Amino acid sequence: MVYNACVLAFRKYKSIWSKKETIMSDKNFKASFSVDQSPEEVFAAINNVRGWWSHAIEGSTDKLGAEFKYHYQDVHRSTFKITEFVPGKKVVWHVMDNYFNFVKDKTEWTGTDVVFEIARKGDKTEVHFTHVGLVPEYECYTVCSDGWGTYINGSLHSLITIGKGQPNVGEAITDSERTLSN
Repeated sequence: MVYNACVLAFRKYKSIWSKKETIMSDKNFKASFSVDQSPEEVFAAINNVRGWWSHAIEGSTDKLGAEFKYHYQDVHRSTFKITEFVPGKKVVWHVMDNYFNFVKDKTEWTGTDVVFEIARKGDKTEVHFTHVGLVPEYECYTVCSDGWGTYINGSLHSLITIGKGQPNVGEAITDSERTLSN
């Protein structure tokens, strides 16, 4: 009887979070959610990086081979190259260079990949985000997973579903950014 109650509670909990979740699997940071919009609309939103991550993006973010730069105050700077660009299905950013001012190894992200995969499942579109190489062993993991969770499951999700994200405009958005900015 108690076992059955536990199983039912687990299934209920699992079904709630399967719609919008942040998980760690295979050690790489992952986040996923489903929306009503088409894969093409999701793809367009992902590539509107200024609309969901930061206004401080320099360069093109919407074509294969493009390079762009991100920075947040003197806390974080990165250079990305778009290495895969499959409309309606997948985008991959390779981190060519990275700097953090809050960890010993300032280049922890260098050589990692940021992957967005899009799939239509029934009447929903699934978005699967993986930062390949962002693992718990990294000193930045807690701060970075907090940031990605907020920007992916919050800002990108909002950009896709209501047409307006909450990108960083030079001010701290996440708790981790607020802590690092002080």
